[in-house]
Amino acid sequence: MDREMKVSFPGGLRVDAEYKGFVIKTDQPAYSGGDGSAPAPFDLFLASIATCAGIYVLFFCQKRGIPTEKAAVVMKTRRNPETKRIEKISIEIQLPPEFPEKYKKAVIKAVDSCSVTEHILNPPVFEVEAKIGN
Repeated sequence: MDREMKVSFPGGLRVDAEYKGFVIKTDQPAYSGGDGSAPAPFDLFLASIATCAGIYVLFFCQKRGIPTEKAAVVMKTRRNPETKRIEKISIEIQLPPEFPEKYKKAVIKAVDSCSVTEHILNPPVFEVEAKIGN
């Protein structure tokens, strides 16, 4: 099934995407000429990786009745100074004190099945075309 996302340009360097009834707003930071009124598109890309890991931790804990109030996911990135591209993403699952030791490997495996990460490791085919007029 094909899904459509509509992108619009509300002014300045803002770019909004409408998808599944939501409007996802983006902007460029002030140092890049934007207003900094919303995350940059690349920030949303990174957030999608971290929040996908987070939902898998949440599901894992909820399924086993493990409280998540003291749990967190911290994602760190390292950029290559020459290419300016991210060369490493590290995800740390911070588990609550009552988290059973026997589940540590299993929660890591759960996070490894994140659909965002799977799409990065096995990317879709990109197809771009330009049309003039409506």
